[in-house]
Amino acid sequence: MLRFISFGSGSSGNCYYLYTETDSLLIDIGVGIRTLKKHFHNYGMQLKDIQHVLITHDHADHVKSVGSLSRDYGLDIYTTHRVHTGIDHNCCVRCKIAPERIKVIEKGKSFTLGSFEITPFGVPHDSTDNVGYSIVVGGVTFCLMTDVGHITDEMKGYIGSANYLVIESNHDEDMVRQGPYPMYLKTRILGDTGHLSNNNCGLALAENATEKLKQVWLCHLSEENNHPELARKTVESVLRSYGIIVGKDFKLEVLKRRTPSEIYELK
Repeated sequence: MLRFISFGSGSSGNCYYLYTETDSLLIDIGVGIRTLKKHFHNYGMQLKDIQHVLITHDHADHVKSVGSLSRDYGLDIYTTHRVHTGIDHNCCVRCKIAPERIKVIEKGKSFTLGSFEITPFGVPHDSTDNVGYSIVVGGVTFCLMTDVGHITDEMKGYIGSANYLVIESNHDEDMVRQGPYPMYLKTRILGDTGHLSNNNCGLALAENATEKLKQVWLCHLSEENNHPELARKTVESVLRSYGIIVGKDFKLEVLKRRTPSEIYELK
């Protein structure tokens, strides 16, 4: 049985956990070690249970604690060469990853970690590099794509192959345009290497989801330019306009910024 927990999703810190009875995989570590240890304890788990770590990109809210986790628990860190370089140059990552713990992967080249068959793919964002992951365990395909400037043709294929999908629904475009952010920041968020809006998230799902899809989680919601209920309703509305009914065709939930999710069983 494959299980999934979100330990944080948003600019405050991102961290996602996939695990089976015998294996486990952490994606991103933008949450403080002490906080993460407390969360694990609340689920009856320990950080020493983590066996593998993947990183999407080098922004602080995804990598703040990666060096400390690697050092304290002897964990190898898997991501692209460019992301590793970005982590090394990121002043928010105070404890750097030891050279022997740096493991380099390439987008488009599948590899195996324990029971996880992993395919990294490119995701457009204004970080040094950004990677999404399609992960297959026991015939179940889990896919994660966050900090998405826009949906590429390659990403469309991974949406179509997913049974379970974590996808960014960062902002409401009108809230960004009418909000207090300076123009350069509004332009960044709305640009092709910024973040995915609620509406564009809905379109990505409506145009590319297949009958294989069982559940979607909306991730990385903006605190200033979005609201969980707004994100959910906007995505549901777009899907409905395409004849897709949430709850009938697949489940849809919103991941919280700072609060861990329930434990989801992925069958």
